[in-house]
Amino acid sequence: MKKKTPLTDDDLNLFKEAISGTRKIRQDIVVHPKPRAGVTKIAPERLLQDQIDASFYFSDEYRPNLDMDGPARYLRENASPYELKKLRRGDYVPELFLDLHGLTQLQAKQEIGALIAAARRENTYCVCIMHGHGKHVLKQQTPLWLAQHPDVIAFHQAPKEWGGTAALLLLIEIAETARRE
Repeated sequence: MKKKTPLTDDDLNLFKEAISGTRKIRQDIVVHPKPRAGVTKIAPERLLQDQIDASFYFSDEYRPNLDMDGPARYLRENASPYELKKLRRGDYVPELFLDLHGLTQLQAKQEIGALIAAARRENTYCVCIMHGHGKHVLKQQTPLWLAQHPDVIAFHQAPKEWGGTAALLLLIEIAETARRE
């Protein structure tokens, strides 16, 4: 760094003369941080109700006709088969993740319902659910529950980078206007 040259007495007097008659300005402007786009605050009661409402779709008695040969996968009737292929290849990057490790079946159903509600609220198209291996209870039940939800377009066993056989990638139906943005 260069050394600063000291000011001479003449320079200091000239500066003092130039600023004589002024007063210090008090800072009275408050700058608020801008809220992040797409993030809204929702009351905890409403979030809990959304979670309960979303888990309403999951029945333990209903058994959808899923192909159990090979990896877990599902495609809604009116959806493009290419969506399932893109999921399998890992073309979609999940934006939300849910880890079900250590949860009971009831807790897992509620958390999955909350994840789907949050994905719709945040306009998130692809999410990842990590059910783990464990005793294979959640691994077997999770695809059965997801196939019952009307907002699930498709799901497929996740590629290795997103959890492999211990996770599922889901496509969630969002509003058309949000998808085009």
